[in-house]
Amino acid sequence: MAISQTITGSRPGGIHPAGWLAAALLGIGLLYLGQAISLTQAALFLVGGALGVVLYHAAFGFTSAWRVFITDARGRGLRAQMIMLAVAVTLFFPALDAGSILGTSVSGFVAPIGVAVVVGSFLFGVGMQLGGGCASGTLFTAGGGNVRMVITLAGFILGSVIATHHVDWWWSQPAFDAVSLVSTFGLGGGLALSLALFAGIYGLTVAIEKRRHGALEKAPAGERAGWQRFLRGPWPLIWGAVGLAVLNFATLALAGRPWGITSAFALWGAKLFQFLGIDVGQWTYWQYAGNASALEGSIFADVTSVMNVGIILGALAAASLAGRFAPSLRIPFRPLLAAVIGGLLLGYGARLAFGCNIGAYFSGIASGSLHGWAWLIFGFLGNMAGVRLRPWFFGR
Repeated sequence: MAISQTITGSRPGGIHPAGWLAAALLGIGLLYLGQAISLTQAALFLVGGALGVVLYHAAFGFTSAWRVFITDARGRGLRAQMIMLAVAVTLFFPALDAGSILGTSVSGFVAPIGVAVVVGSFLFGVGMQLGGGCASGTLFTAGGGNVRMVITLAGFILGSVIATHHVDWWWSQPAFDAVSLVSTFGLGGGLALSLALFAGIYGLTVAIEKRRHGALEKAPAGERAGWQRFLRGPWPLIWGAVGLAVLNFATLALAGRPWGITSAFALWGAKLFQFLGIDVGQWTYWQYAGNASALEGSIFADVTSVMNVGIILGALAAASLAGRFAPSLRIPFRPLLAAVIGGLLLGYGARLAFGCNIGAYFSGIASGSLHGWAWLIFGFLGNMAGVRLRPWFFGR
């Protein structure tokens, strides 16, 4: 059964009023954060908005790219991800090796590989295919007007906060020590190894696609040219790959750590639980110093939360510029059920695995963490399982 809320053309040649609302909220947010929190927080909000625009205009989806490769051996999306990662490590590794960028201390997302990462990334992978998106995909498509993805986001938040009640048990399970390729092999060795792995995966997708189809899939031709294409899209995937890598590096330079998404979902859910009278502060996860201060403080002081809101507003502005903001509430039951289940799996899996396709896969590999590669392997296996489950929910 087809999903009926897919965004379609709504106001060709014009800007939907929602776009003006997004622009106004972005402006108000910048002013508020700059005055009430810090100029750095305002800058990170702007980076989030830019990420939303890039994700939407390039339609840079991790979920669809993996599904198309699994079902049809088409690897254009996967190859774009390898280019994104190659640009990212080229930017990240020298900064991480130096330990600072223009006087700001920086560190990557480096985590151990264990049972929690294996189980969490697999569950997340299943959730990607049922929920219809990953962490970044959920945000930018929800911001672009996809109502079903708003349901997925709600499940994502609930699954995230539930996981914080259990995650201390999962993290106590057997695991290897965290490994950084930069620390282990040095700047040159870590960079060479990473680039070789990206090239290997890139070449493998080319070989598999040519064997199945005889030739590589051609990128769709853009309908617009020049500045109109830049403002209204669609963008080539390569623009999205480079844009995401550069903006992730900007996040590292401003926040002192890479781009992440899902810790904010756990925080939002925890604050909602507190509002309902559930004392989540007694849970072990919320007693760690950083998590405790986030729970006690304002959401506007949380970097990840501010960037997530920026992504939603940026995608909303992009959808309006493209004339494709047209939300619909007509969602059949089975796709709706898949959104709920997928969202719960996404949220729960992300907390177990120290992040999602952004925090663990993209930023983890960009940080030189071996757990990012483990996440890629088991997340991909989860996607394969999710693809097998999709026909029951979607009829295809």
